[in-house]
Amino acid sequence: MNTPIVDFIKKYADSNTLRFHVPGHKGAEILGCERLDITEMSGADSLYEAEGIIRQSEDNASFLFGCNTFYSTEGSSHCIRTMVYLASLKAREEGKECVIAAGRNAHKSFLSAVALTGAEVKWIYSEDNNYLSCSVTPSDIETLDKDVTAVYITSPDYLGNRADIRSVAEACKRKNILLLVDNAHGAYLRFLPESQHPIDLGADMCCDSAHKTLSVLTGGAYLHIKDDSLARMGKRALSVFGSTSPSYLILASLDKVNGTLGGDYKEKLSHTTDKIKECKKALAEKGYSLTGNEPLKITIETKKYGYSGNDFADILRADGIEVEFSDPDYVVMMLTTETTDDHIDRLSKTLENIEKREEIADAPPPVPKGEKRLSVREAMLSPCEKTDIDSSLGRVLADAGVGCPPAVPIAVCGEEITEEAIKCFRYYGIEDINVVR
Repeated sequence: MNTPIVDFIKKYADSNTLRFHVPGHKGAEILGCERLDITEMSGADSLYEAEGIIRQSEDNASFLFGCNTFYSTEGSSHCIRTMVYLASLKAREEGKECVIAAGRNAHKSFLSAVALTGAEVKWIYSEDNNYLSCSVTPSDIETLDKDVTAVYITSPDYLGNRADIRSVAEACKRKNILLLVDNAHGAYLRFLPESQHPIDLGADMCCDSAHKTLSVLTGGAYLHIKDDSLARMGKRALSVFGSTSPSYLILASLDKVNGTLGGDYKEKLSHTTDKIKECKKALAEKGYSLTGNEPLKITIETKKYGYSGNDFADILRADGIEVEFSDPDYVVMMLTTETTDDHIDRLSKTLENIEKREEIADAPPPVPKGEKRLSVREAMLSPCEKTDIDSSLGRVLADAGVGCPPAVPIAVCGEEITEEAIKCFRYYGIEDINVVR
């Protein structure tokens, strides 16, 4: 498969052309990558008006994923905002307000998308006693009101749980509702022996953070759209939220990975997932409790092994192993085809050498459900002030107040802060929050 963006950039870098254009480094090697870092110029195409090399590269990606695929250099956050915007446009075409039923474990970029578009959210809660998980099922869809425009779910979630997207998609189609999937952690799912990618399972739109599981620079992401009529609005919708100066280094990495995905990637992925299965089996035999059904993720319920997740991450860090995420209950490790057999063996050996201790019994507090006092839009666009959580009872939360990872709000902006919310904040180590002034 050809790589038109990479080829153009390399040719330009080797041409010794005088650079009387941005970026300001002029190709001088400060970090070492500057000679390949260009901007829109003659022949370089333009991301949101793509007709040349970017269009060719996106066509390659569309072929690989079997749908309309567009690039983002600003991560899945950019794509999530675009999906919500496109759902809003479809609702307006039908003469309705945009109402989105969303799994409660949505990424905070979903909330910013709702604030920017003015969409209304109806939260779907599940019995999962963790703010990072929400098992949305077909029965949840069947109970939705007729005014719902779209359903938004996160699959895989941060802990490695995958929803039954096929069944959820079928339920959405019966009610003529769009299905939007945050598949940030699952770009590789298309290339399993049997595709588990959301679009192939029936989703209308989804985003993939290519940089999370593929060999792509940080910020590289895909927006996938199944329906051609929605896809015709895709570039315009992306341009509403995207920078007019997209990174050509990131575009080049998205372009380059097409050759990888079109080559022996499936075989490498199969080998890696088999190796991870062996590792998981060995860990289970050692006494570890694992959760999640995502093939490239190892999630340990550390309290059952006698440690908090954060303490467990510190132990691994001291042995030269950095995890993707930890909290009081879990440690999450993300692997890819670039994780070698030796890397997995070293991880497995390190984990097997950690002594099991008496189980820690305390469970996380339930996900808080505060009374809605303002819409997400009103809360996020209101003047706010910072307060410590002990002084926040009865106030209205102004924003998500969590970083990445995991960037999943513990409480929802616009809702009144309850005792339950304060317990949750305290449990997850959050001391200060922004409240509506």
